[in-house]
Amino acid sequence: MSLPAFTPSVAPDIEAVIQSKLTALEADHDVRILFAIESGSRAWGFPSPDSDFDVRFVYTHQPDWYLSIEPGRDVIELPIEGDWDINGWDIRKALGLLIKPNPVMLEWLSSPIRYRWNDAVCDRLIRFADKTTFGESCVHHYRNLAVKQWDSHVGDNSDVSLKKYFYILRPALAISWIRQNPSVQPPMNLQALVDGQFLDQELVAHIDRLLVLKSAAKEIGRGARIPMIDAFIYDQIAWAEVVAKRDDRPDLMTEGDEMLRSIVSGESFEGSAV
Repeated sequence: MSLPAFTPSVAPDIEAVIQSKLTALEADHDVRILFAIESGSRAWGFPSPDSDFDVRFVYTHQPDWYLSIEPGRDVIELPIEGDWDINGWDIRKALGLLIKPNPVMLEWLSSPIRYRWNDAVCDRLIRFADKTTFGESCVHHYRNLAVKQWDSHVGDNSDVSLKKYFYILRPALAISWIRQNPSVQPPMNLQALVDGQFLDQELVAHIDRLLVLKSAAKEIGRGARIPMIDAFIYDQIAWAEVVAKRDDRPDLMTEGDEMLRSIVSGESFEGSAV
């Protein structure tokens, strides 16, 4: 059994508003957006009828900005207004997180919904990420994410926010993916996460029914906990707790510095796409 197909999409009128906000942001902050994507439930495959638009982006300043003795702020966050949640990271911060590596950056680069996408830059970032990423390097991020969401939103409650339940289930599925496919980055989309690994068919059926409830419920929708899903989450967290952190990552700082200089100077802007 597999989950029903889900095609992430954004209505043209909504995308036009997002593009306008991104263009204004570039002008206001004197930056150039390298890529902008949708993150959150709309890209993850389990939106509610009233889900926000979680726009994330990576940008570069003008070259002189990087020559200051006092480092500037490396995050741009617009005030959350209505359905709009828009923020992004400077390219220097983004490259530093890739070297760690940071699964959030990896997910941004694999989002199925792209608002801005500089092909030349993003191809380089993805190739760079391939050198820093392996299964065990992401396990502890997903474990910490699942535990934090569980402690904050489930605990001893008999019923749960459907939205938060999926926020726990997705990292648990990512851990399970890594257990089965340690050399392949977990996909961002829930359906691909489920379909790309071997799972108990009863568990898949429970996830399918939960998706149906989530798709019809507003963001505040709640439902009863499902023992089999709880047991799956517990198992993945327990496994992740005993996985040793690997310290044999290659030293890519020099290559990262060279990429930063290339991107900031504009050498990598050929092939830009919106």
